[in-house]
Amino acid sequence: MRCPFCTNEDTQVKDSRPTEDNTAIRRRRYCPACGARFTTFERIQLRELVVLKKGGGRIPFDRDKLERSILIATRKRNVDPERVERMINGIVRQLESSGETEIPSKLIGEHVMAALANLDPVAYVRFASVYKNFREARDFESFVDKEFGDVPQD
Repeated sequence: MRCPFCTNEDTQVKDSRPTEDNTAIRRRRYCPACGARFTTFERIQLRELVVLKKGGGRIPFDRDKLERSILIATRKRNVDPERVERMINGIVRQLESSGETEIPSKLIGEHVMAALANLDPVAYVRFASVYKNFREARDFESFVDKEFGDVPQD
């Protein structure tokens, strides 16, 4: 594993252990060249997934991109990081076990929306605002009314 600090290719594993949900191996590494320590995660990948974009393009599935978008939606929310990690692992497992190697981006968005709806309502609305391309405040209002019923005004 290459050191992310000095790019030395000869790093050493100091400690390995499974993550709490046993879906990955967490490795603490040490670089003898610069003395830096860093953590890597090793995960099982059942198959190479390709995302079919709306415009017809194809890009490799990127778990990190999925994680970043969910972390943005849950930022500053009181959500347990372990629950978020389990949610991401569950979405990836669903996609990998679907039997398809090409996954429409819309399907990924639907999986994320369903998972966030069960995790945190504010994160759900935040993600929906990007996913459904809200343009005005009334888009939020109509979405919230539709999803959560009429919310009384103060």
